[in-house]
Amino acid sequence: MQTHFTVFDDTGLIEPAAQCHSPNQDPRPAGADPELVVIHGISLPPGQFGGPEIAALFTNTLDYDAHPYFDEIRGLEVSAHLVIRRDGTVIQFVPFSMRAWHAGESCFRGKDCCNDYSIGIELEGEDETAYDDRQYAALRDVLRAIFRAYPGITARDVAGHCDIAPGRKTDPGPAFDWLRLYDGLGES
Repeated sequence: MQTHFTVFDDTGLIEPAAQCHSPNQDPRPAGADPELVVIHGISLPPGQFGGPEIAALFTNTLDYDAHPYFDEIRGLEVSAHLVIRRDGTVIQFVPFSMRAWHAGESCFRGKDCCNDYSIGIELEGEDETAYDDRQYAALRDVLRAIFRAYPGITARDVAGHCDIAPGRKTDPGPAFDWLRLYDGLGES
């Protein structure tokens, strides 16, 4: 099922997406418009899906004592522009006009500081677990809306976290089917 998403230039919001404000954002540097989309994979606790922990992490409300793994990320302040849940639900945490804190130390085509000029999309998943069909469908629909809103961004400007932070990050991992994503982007 295809959803028609729309990005609103005046707000940087994408609709229809649920909105959940993250404090982990700040203004993009002057002249730094989106020109890259970074695909991530996240599950909290690792390997578990469907809980409120991702949203809690991105809103600085995670109960760090609820799981032993959370102690490793205690105090981490991160966010992404969007999260796509296993069922294809899209949640926006940061407007595209703002800088989300998703990439960390990163470089794309010789240009450092990817947070400054990228849109970060987290897929609920992990490196070795197949992503859900509904996530691919939602991701394709979201990317089409981004391409319409930012004509300078094309499928060639979509990268994995592993591509912009090699050796440091592995997501979205080998379970993510890039060819499936790219083949589906050609369909309208």
